[in-house]
Amino acid sequence: MHFHQLNWLAILVAAISTMVVGFLWYSPLLFAKAWMREMGYDPSDKARMEEMKKSAGPAYGGSFVASLVSAFTLALILHGLRAEDLHFGLMLGFHVWLGFVATVQLTGALFAKQSMKLFAINTGYQLVCYLVMGAILAVWR
Repeated sequence: MHFHQLNWLAILVAAISTMVVGFLWYSPLLFAKAWMREMGYDPSDKARMEEMKKSAGPAYGGSFVASLVSAFTLALILHGLRAEDLHFGLMLGFHVWLGFVATVQLTGALFAKQSMKLFAINTGYQLVCYLVMGAILAVWR
């Protein structure tokens, strides 16, 4: 497999798209309040909220690196399968999410005794990310 045939800009944009989706998904417009409640965070606890904000930088950095790895891997699979249409990109994103992401997250949620609402919020975010990345990488040649 020749890595130089991959669309590196599409991989970068696909990784960035997960950050954009995350900022929206976990914003007050969508699931911020429910996620905070399920995580046990109290928005009125200003000290804890400040502590959370201070530690967010490394979390965002690590999350972006993970997104780059995911986008690169999806690009490799799509390239290997010679997939170049939106439907295939969406289907691959869905099946990778279902077979590898959702199952791992469910196992983690069960052993950590997390609520299924928290699982649904977090894995829903991952589903949207994999659909968007699959679409970008399949269509952008």
